Amino acid sequence: MLSPSLEDYLEEIYRFSLHNDVVRVSDIATCLDVTMPSVNNAIRKLSSEDYLVYKKYRELVLTDKGRRLGKFLVERNSILQEFLKVIYSNCDIKAEAEAMEHYLTMPSIRSIESLVDFFEKNSACRQKFLEHYRHRSEQGLGLVNGYRE
Repeated sequence: MLSPSLEDYLEEIYRFSLHNDVVRVSDIATCLDVTMPSVNNAIRKLSSEDYLVYKKYRELVLTDKGRRLGKFLVERNSILQEFLKVIYSNCDIKAEAEAMEHYLTMPSIRSIESLVDFFEKNSACRQKFLEHYRHRSEQGLGLVNGYRE
């Protein structure tokens, strides 16, 4: 099992590989806004666990195992971003999905995926939820922003 940090590296390598023929360490450092030594550490670990093949000063190549997990990580992130949109979360969608993705179990993610699919296929239910959401918001119901005495 990969750490959240290594998942982030693998996810970004996979994303980058979808649109580029060659993936270099410098590309990933730029995408993730991290140092080259940080990327090199992650690359060594991912390579040792057979997620990618890397030879010093050469491009990164995902193994089948790396591509499968990379695809899953991108899909998981996409599901969580869609979920946050469906529930009308007023947040930084990308950052929030990133924060959530490493801490939810597969059963929870599958349930979220099912809920997103349900709302996409049942626009009347989604509309009712939106009305409910707006009503609660207008009435000041639910949690407040932060702790107040």
